[in-house]
Amino acid sequence: MVGVGDLAPDFDAKVTGGTRLKLSSLRGAPVVLYFYPEADTSGCTLESKGFRDYYTEFRARKVHVVGVSVDDVEAQEAFAGKYQLPFPLVADTSKEVATAYGVLRPSGRARRVTFLIGPDGKVLEIVDQPAAPVHVDRARERFLS
Repeated sequence: MVGVGDLAPDFDAKVTGGTRLKLSSLRGAPVVLYFYPEADTSGCTLESKGFRDYYTEFRARKVHVVGVSVDDVEAQEAFAGKYQLPFPLVADTSKEVATAYGVLRPSGRARRVTFLIGPDGKVLEIVDQPAAPVHVDRARERFLS
């Protein structure tokens, strides 16, 4: 798995909204990159809604929020629309992003892991906990306190 102090692996992937996102294009600002197992499941919904609820505050501090799962674009679009998620969700159907970060489970789904990335692209902190609220709380403490 990618470690604290490592340069976050770059990727160029499909995201909600019909566009692509290259992680390195966000350099110069902090990034909350959170991996979740499956769109529209209870824990993933709780976590995503938490990031949504603080999104205005994150953006006021110039922090980007990006979610990643191995779901396809259609599932990600439906999830984002249902819960009004204002940030991009990566459709990692090739599983390359989850693999690069070391969070892909043998089941083929990503583990719930959040990477808090500094403006220089280096990982500042890793939140590797099954409890969804912890991820939002740590991101808030790191970037909003």
